[in-house]
Amino acid sequence: MHSSLDNNGTAHSMKQSLQVKMGQQLAMTPQLQQAIKLLQLSTLELQTEIQEALESNPMLEVQEEGEDNPEKDAAKMRSDNERESKSQEAGNDAEDDSQIESVDAMDDISATVEVADSTPDIPDELPVDSAWEDIYEPAYSSSTMQAGDENQRDFTEYTSAGTGNLQDHLLDQLRLRQLSESDQIIAATVINCIDDNGYLEDEISDILEAVNANFETPEDHCEEEEVEAILRLIQQLDPIGCGSRDTRECMLIQLHEMESTPHIEVCKQLIGEHLQMLAARDFAKIKRQLKINDAQLQNSIQTIQSLTPRPGSQVVSKDPQYIVPDVFVKKIKGVWRVELNPDIAPRLAVNSMYAGLVKRADKSDDNNYMRNQLQEARWFIKSLQSRNETLLRVGTAIVERQRGFLEYGDEAMRPLVLRDIAEHLELHESTISRVTTQKYIHTPRGIFEFKYFFSSHVSTSDGGECSATAIRAMIRKFIAKEDPGKPLSDSKIANTLVASGIQVARRTVAKYRESMSIPPSNERKRLN
Repeated sequence: MHSSLDNNGTAHSMKQSLQVKMGQQLAMTPQLQQAIKLLQLSTLELQTEIQEALESNPMLEVQEEGEDNPEKDAAKMRSDNERESKSQEAGNDAEDDSQIESVDAMDDISATVEVADSTPDIPDELPVDSAWEDIYEPAYSSSTMQAGDENQRDFTEYTSAGTGNLQDHLLDQLRLRQLSESDQIIAATVINCIDDNGYLEDEISDILEAVNANFETPEDHCEEEEVEAILRLIQQLDPIGCGSRDTRECMLIQLHEMESTPHIEVCKQLIGEHLQMLAARDFAKIKRQLKINDAQLQNSIQTIQSLTPRPGSQVVSKDPQYIVPDVFVKKIKGVWRVELNPDIAPRLAVNSMYAGLVKRADKSDDNNYMRNQLQEARWFIKSLQSRNETLLRVGTAIVERQRGFLEYGDEAMRPLVLRDIAEHLELHESTISRVTTQKYIHTPRGIFEFKYFFSSHVSTSDGGECSATAIRAMIRKFIAKEDPGKPLSDSKIANTLVASGIQVARRTVAKYRESMSIPPSNERKRLN
């Protein structure tokens, strides 16, 4: 026992004591952990997870379409009470072979929801019929795009220039040239310093140092002039301009390859001497300094725009990222139908032959292994089914609230936050966040991530709300209709929105405009 002295010098003994505290703590079972994991996986990640489960668990199998499963049919005939009473009998646990059932992760998932939306000019009694059993063709067609959407999409989003290697492409061309051994070393070193866009990443002095490291004696060392000469040779290879140090040099090289005409000379002057003014759209000053008229300036700008600022991209392109929709939405006879994509996951079932080998009273290691695998297979199928049910419920709830968007486009998008869906479905907000991340919905207006339908809002003059998505659509609409010679400033756009009843500040307009990668008014200015 220890003792201590207080301020009066009195000794007190220090005793140890035990305290009991009561509290609540969430214990996550393996089943819950697995369900959460599957819920947050994207479609491609889910397919990988299912494949790994099939390879590691012999109890799981893919059930072919139309294939009968006697264990599953037998299990459906038993009532829950009967199974509970049997599970309480001595020696008859949950792994009884008479209880074997195969649960199809694609079965028994359906929902029908009547949509009553208060959005003006939209019918109030348009139902949303969501059914898992009805399947749409998953192919995405350009016919699903609305008129005018083609102008809003980047053509390069759907095309790929190539999948080759830029360095190998350049080296293959140099092999056709009669280069000395030292020039070959210089060329290989320079090409290794060119990035995928076609630009030289290193300084000539650094390249020279790397080249000379290949020679044993100083007499064999190269000079900067030799490196520059090889660099100029590389810049003339296909694609023209690879090895440039900046955009200005890249475009000038491409212009030098064209036939020399007064028009091309003006283009060279624009790029070489007035690039900053061109970027700032200071057309009046450019015309004064170059002594050209509007038509000449316009033709020169068109020629410059036809150049390739990233020549390497013509050879190298990143692998396309394919999107597999999780949910399909389509209007049939006035009814919006929300359906899960049947191709996102195969139909899984418990292998009846292996499950039948599990013996009720056998405590051997082999039997315990089979029993554990059987339980894990059931958990996996149940977790997969839970994921699909939640995904469909959330997708249906979103369609209920954003029917205006499906009917009329972005300007009819309603304000929506995760909490709204969570309260409606009586789920936790974190669950909605997991479901809406990297999950995609196929609509007649295109393919969108679930999160696209969620946005903040601003107030309107009549006390209502307008979603940020709708405001962005309005800004895009105003800019599309503006006079190219006198583009709308953020202040003018804000004033127009305020006049229409939407309370929005200039800085908010600027933020939304930047989020859509739309340049400011001075950069949007065009020649009339």
